Amino acid sequence: MNPSIEDPPVGDRASGTLSRIVDVDALRAVALLLILVVNIAFFASGYSFQLVPDPAHDSWGDQAVRWLVELFLAMKAYLLFSFLFGYSFTLQLDSAARRGVDFAPRFRRRLAGLFVLGILHAVLLFQGDILTTYALLGLVLLAMRRVSVGTALRTAVLVTGGIGFVLALAAAGGTQLVTDPATALAAGQRSTEALQGGIGSVITEHVRQLPAMFGALLVQGPLALSAFLFGYAAGRRRLLTNVGGNRQLLRRVQQVGYPIGLAGAVIFAAGGGTANLTGLTAGVLTAPLLAAAYAATLLQFFQTDRGRRAVAVLAPAGRMSLSNYLGQSLLCVLVFTGVGLGLAGAVAPPVVVLIAVAIYGVQLASSAAWMARFRYGPVEWLLRAWTEQRWPRLRVADPA
Repeated sequence: MNPSIEDPPVGDRASGTLSRIVDVDALRAVALLLILVVNIAFFASGYSFQLVPDPAHDSWGDQAVRWLVELFLAMKAYLLFSFLFGYSFTLQLDSAARRGVDFAPRFRRRLAGLFVLGILHAVLLFQGDILTTYALLGLVLLAMRRVSVGTALRTAVLVTGGIGFVLALAAAGGTQLVTDPATALAAGQRSTEALQGGIGSVITEHVRQLPAMFGALLVQGPLALSAFLFGYAAGRRRLLTNVGGNRQLLRRVQQVGYPIGLAGAVIFAAGGGTANLTGLTAGVLTAPLLAAAYAATLLQFFQTDRGRRAVAVLAPAGRMSLSNYLGQSLLCVLVFTGVGLGLAGAVAPPVVVLIAVAIYGVQLASSAAWMARFRYGPVEWLLRAWTEQRWPRLRVADPA
């Protein structure tokens, strides 16, 4: 298979030969699950976008599930995915350099394609889309492609600290994200009813919610950029190509990330997640550490015999992560909105999480079957065709 800047060959940890790092794919697959468990709540109920819980599901079990998702996953899942975006960016740079390819124009085309996919995703499937943000921040990453590892790390820390400082000032000034709970509850009810309608009602609701999403991206965007830069630094240091040689570093990440990250996560979850500025500030400043600790733990687990078996199951889903990300939204629309089963507002949080796990299980199986026959996921193939301005070979059995 001819590598391209979207699917670069990289050094194998054992032999130094050019091969794909399956650990990156497996990490990406885990991030897909975490993202789904967080995002599915926004399909299951219109109250989530209003930053208030659905009053129809307020038992201790419902509250416990929401709290656990906020504690362990919210603000952590997409940071892990963003880290991998930055890491893969360095692999694409290296692949382009080896092949003598002019990287910047192709990468800009790729970002343009990602932006269009994100707009369609936000309007048709999920207004909480992250692809448009990635496409815009990718331009910043492209502009910084020649900076040193130290500069990337310092910039990432400054961006994270800066957004945390601004949020802390807002919290100290008494700013409230939910100024009128009664109004928010009424808006949540209207949103849930809109999701229970047909395709026109669902699209209208998505478009109506987009301005609120732009506000949320003022926090999410800078954090994603910081994670891009941490991933860029890790890629420049070839962290994932030599996990064994970096065990001491990974252990230090765990030793720092877990206590500080979990402490911040408790403050974040206890404060109501993103609905409370004090909790949100704690989350912004500590979620990157907890996400890093997750990644360090997974990377070390992947080196064990059991971990290698897990990697074999997970990696195909990670290789077609864009298709799976969009596929998750499509399946959630079919389950929760009036386009399909119309279960919005009718399913309690514990069952919602079980539905997320079931969707993920389907994706693991379908990804393995697809990648056994094809070189790329369907959306990855289309994006590659747009990026390279040609139709790449799709089937595994196609001649070189």
